[in-house]
Amino acid sequence: MWNLSPAELAIVLLSLKVAACCVLVLLLPAIGMAWLLARKQFWGHALVDALVHLPMVLPPVVLGYMLLVLLGRRGWIGRWLYEQFHIQLTFHWWGAVIASAVMAFPLMVRAIRQALMQVNPLLEQAAQTLGASPAKTFLTITLPLAYHGVLTGGILAFSRSLGEFGATITFAGNLEGETRTLPLAIYSLTQSPEGDAAALRLVILSVLVSVAALLVSQWLERRLLRSQR
Repeated sequence: MWNLSPAELAIVLLSLKVAACCVLVLLLPAIGMAWLLARKQFWGHALVDALVHLPMVLPPVVLGYMLLVLLGRRGWIGRWLYEQFHIQLTFHWWGAVIASAVMAFPLMVRAIRQALMQVNPLLEQAAQTLGASPAKTFLTITLPLAYHGVLTGGILAFSRSLGEFGATITFAGNLEGETRTLPLAIYSLTQSPEGDAAALRLVILSVLVSVAALLVSQWLERRLLRSQR
């Protein structure tokens, strides 16, 4: 029951790789967008905020199709990438990274934004009064105080990537050994008459990994909050 075959182990490792790359890809854009929404007021702020959170309300298949139109081999950007650099994101594990990153982006931005809003702006103003540049103030004052939000957002994005299905199968496909992550593998096994046992193993493993990630997120957040008191 619990002996994973080499193929199942490869699926697990691929899923972990895609989720880890998803977090790395999102880290800087999510921090930047969270800072923009938390610290700046500008015309169109509400529209930008709504667009950031759009993946939370749109069906994942819709976003997968939009990625296909933009980044597919015949897409607006994808055709140029292929013709100029021979880069093809569809049917490649990097396509799964991009699909899961789009779905996880609002979760990461939301966690970091909430942490940034808890940082006292007077501390930033005091640092700038003493001669620190805005960039140095952000790196030495703001970001360390909001570090728990970055960690929480990263773990939430990691967990969301592990569970991503609709956008991934639409944009990256369901290729064994290339883009077949845990959700896609479970779906494929449920279509096979003899795949129930393997599907159950992967389902339980997915639940355990996701719960572990959430528990680690809560533990880190509590620890960091205690250290700041």
